[in-house]
Amino acid sequence: MRRILTSSLVLLLAACSTQPSYERPQVELPAAWKEAAPRFAEDGRWWRIYRDQELDKVIEEAFAGNADLVIAAARVDEARALVAEAESFFFPRVDAQASGSRQQVSTRTATSFPGIPRQYSDYRATLNLSYEVDLFGRLRAGAQAARAELAADEAAREAVRLALAAQVVKSYFALRALDEQVELTRRTVLLREEALGLQRKRYDAGVISEFDLRQLEAETAAVRAQLPPLQREREREEAALSVLLGRTPKQVFESGITVRLSFDEQPEAAVVPSGLPSELLLRRPDLVQAERGLAAANARLAVARAEMFPSIALTAALGSESAALANLFKSGAGIGAVAASVAQPIFAGGRLEAQSAAAQARERAALAEYQQAIRNAFGDVRAALSAQSRSRESYDAESTRATALGETLRLARLRYQNGVASQLDVIDAERGLLAASVARIEALRAHRAAVADLFRALGG
Repeated sequence: MRRILTSSLVLLLAACSTQPSYERPQVELPAAWKEAAPRFAEDGRWWRIYRDQELDKVIEEAFAGNADLVIAAARVDEARALVAEAESFFFPRVDAQASGSRQQVSTRTATSFPGIPRQYSDYRATLNLSYEVDLFGRLRAGAQAARAELAADEAAREAVRLALAAQVVKSYFALRALDEQVELTRRTVLLREEALGLQRKRYDAGVISEFDLRQLEAETAAVRAQLPPLQREREREEAALSVLLGRTPKQVFESGITVRLSFDEQPEAAVVPSGLPSELLLRRPDLVQAERGLAAANARLAVARAEMFPSIALTAALGSESAALANLFKSGAGIGAVAASVAQPIFAGGRLEAQSAAAQARERAALAEYQQAIRNAFGDVRAALSAQSRSRESYDAESTRATALGETLRLARLRYQNGVASQLDVIDAERGLLAASVARIEALRAHRAAVADLFRALGG
C-alpha cells in the first residue's frame, strides 16, 4: 500500500508539471496573391535579378562590414550562450572546495573544559554535488524559452540582412540614377555651349539681335545651373551608402563607390504565376521573430507558474577533514554527507502571483504583436505589389514621352536648318527632351526600388 501511495503521489505531481503544448496561432490568410510577384531566388541572393556585378560586390561589402548586421550577429551569439546556460541546469553541479582555519576558544564559556586546547586548526577538502529535480518543468520551460529566444534573434538577424540588402539596392540605384542625370546634363550643357558659340558668331555678323543672344545665354546658364544640385545630391548619396557599407571614416571621406553607368536600360520583371500561396509569407524573418517571441513568452509563463510548486534539491559532499594539514588525506580523515530538501512557497506577499500575472500579460502582448506583424506584412506586400506595377507604368509612359520628344527635337532642328523655325524652338525641344530623359531615369530608379521593396516585403 505504501508503494501504491508513493507511485500515485509521484504521478499526481508529474501531472501538475504538465504545461499546455504551444501551437502557432491560427490566422485568417488570403488564399493567394492578388497579383504576380518577382521570382524567388533559390540561393537567397534575390538582388541578382538586376544582373549588375557591381551591385553584387557592394552588397557583399555591406554584409561584411555593416554595423547593424554585426550587432545582430552578436546578439545571436549571446542567445546561443544563454541556451547553453539554461540547458546546463539539467545536469548536476560539482564543486571542489578547500578551507583552512585557526581558532581560539574562550575559557569563560560553558564549553571550555580543562585539558582541551584553547587553540586548534581545521583543514577541510571536499567535493560537493548539487542537483535540482525538475519535477514541475521549471528548468525545461526555461530552456524552451531560451531556445525560442535564440530562434527569434536568428530571425532578427535575417531581417536586418534582408533590410540591409534592400536599402543598399535602393541607394545603389539612386547613385546610378544621379550619375546618369549628371552625365546627361553635362552633355546637354556642351551642346548648348557649342550652339551658343555659333550664335555669337551670327550676332557678330549681324544676323541675330542682342535680344536673341541674351536669351540663348540665359537658356545655357539655366541648364548649367542644374548640375551643382545633382552633384551635391550625388555626393550625399555616396556618403550615405559608404556609411551603410560599414567603411572606415577615412574611406567614407576619401573613397568612392564604383557603379555601372549604362543608358537606355530596360527594367527586368521576372514573375511567377499569381496563384502563389500566401502562407509562404509566414517565413518572413520579422514574422518568424514575432512568432518565436510568442513561444518564448509562453515558456516564460510556464516558468512563472512552476515557481509556485515545491522545489526539490539533492546535495552530497565527499572529502577529508583534519586538525593538521599533514593528516588531511590519511586514513580516518574522510567525511561525507548526503541530503535532500523540499521547499514549498507558502507566503511571499503576492510576489509569485504577480510574477505569473506579469508573464500572462507579456504573453498577451506578444500574441498581439505577432498578429499585428502579420497584418503589417500583408499590407506591405499589397502596397509593394501595387508600387511595382504602377512604377512600371510610369516608366513606360516616360519612355514613350522621351521617344516622342526626341523626334520633336529632330524635326525642330530640321525646321531650323531650313529657316522655318528659330533657335529658340530648338532650345524648347531640347529642354523638353532633357526633362523627359531625367524623368525616365527617375522612373527606372523608382521601379527598381519598388522591386527591392517587394522582395523585402515577401521576405526575400
